[in-house]
Amino acid sequence: MKNKTIFANARLILKDEVILGSLTFCDGVITDIASGGSVPAGALDLEGSYLAPGLVELHTDNVERHLEPRPKVSWPFRAAILAHDRELAGAGITTVFDAIRVGSILSDTGAGYPKYARQMTDEIVAVQAAGLFRISHHIHLRAEVCSETLIEELDEFSPEERIGIVSMMDHTPGQRQFGDISKFETYVRGKRSYSDEAWERYIAFLYGLQAEYGAKHEAATVAAAARLGATLASHDDTTEAQVAASHSYGVTVAEFPTTVAAADACHAKGIATIMGAPNLIRGGSHSGNVAAEELAKLDRLDILSSDYVPAGLLMAAVQLGALWGDLARGMRTVTDTPARAVGLNDRGALAVGQRADLIRFTLQDQTPVLQETWSQGRRAS
Repeated sequence: MKNKTIFANARLILKDEVILGSLTFCDGVITDIASGGSVPAGALDLEGSYLAPGLVELHTDNVERHLEPRPKVSWPFRAAILAHDRELAGAGITTVFDAIRVGSILSDTGAGYPKYARQMTDEIVAVQAAGLFRISHHIHLRAEVCSETLIEELDEFSPEERIGIVSMMDHTPGQRQFGDISKFETYVRGKRSYSDEAWERYIAFLYGLQAEYGAKHEAATVAAAARLGATLASHDDTTEAQVAASHSYGVTVAEFPTTVAAADACHAKGIATIMGAPNLIRGGSHSGNVAAEELAKLDRLDILSSDYVPAGLLMAAVQLGALWGDLARGMRTVTDTPARAVGLNDRGALAVGQRADLIRFTLQDQTPVLQETWSQGRRAS
């Protein structure tokens, strides 16, 4: 075998249990798993630290943070993408679906946002082709239903580009994520200055966008996901009726349902529920919606997303493991389950034949300390 590597004396986090054992990989693929604490000649002794599958992230806005490190401060695309890639590797994430907004507001509202999805996707493809990424990148198109340019932006993408996820977003205040409109005001006005009069005009403008484009853009998003062969996701479902509509569209993944009722409806219809790691770690939603911990206790939490804090993904998975009394189950929410939800059957588990996407970590007072990350058998961090 070429490039054979053996990790021994490790706590292997398998799909359903944690065992002391060894793992062998060759040419980027796991070739053997054995139980026992012995360290054979030529093996690397992990000294009892945890070895788990690399984390699979389906929804992160992190690349946008690198594109605009401060309000109205733009950063070069390639530099932003590479910094994002290195940060994720350092957080133990080995597969990421980069969430890229499609649908822009070009009117002069004081908080419009320009088109960037096509350029960003081209840049990601180019960086990947040049072999500059340390981890595996995929595209997640976040379709802003209440925008001005959604349909024309969706039309810029083709099935050959292997778009992995298309999600439907509607951030109109007074509903879904921002059912409490004061939370929306705090969020937006915390980033940009508005006079009271300008703020009222902006809110009226957003309601007008929804009235003019909402239904048409929602239908276009569903059609685009089918045309692109992408997993269709809903976002911020709040009511049973919204979940029923999502299900009728073919949604299989629900990002951040905002109520227990919505999570229950997703569960009943076989839709996997994603909740944010920051919500779990902080003990609640920054938007005032349902707490991830509450859904976890009700067995209504299937997948975790780092959302806006990459380092939170591993931390939250360990926290879930402690909550459930089952570390393997907690880790499944960031490895096997998200991978299967988007049809990636070659990763997400420590098993023979799977990609050697691996992380090594220890626990200090139940806080994970990441030591190393490997992507397809190559050291990434």
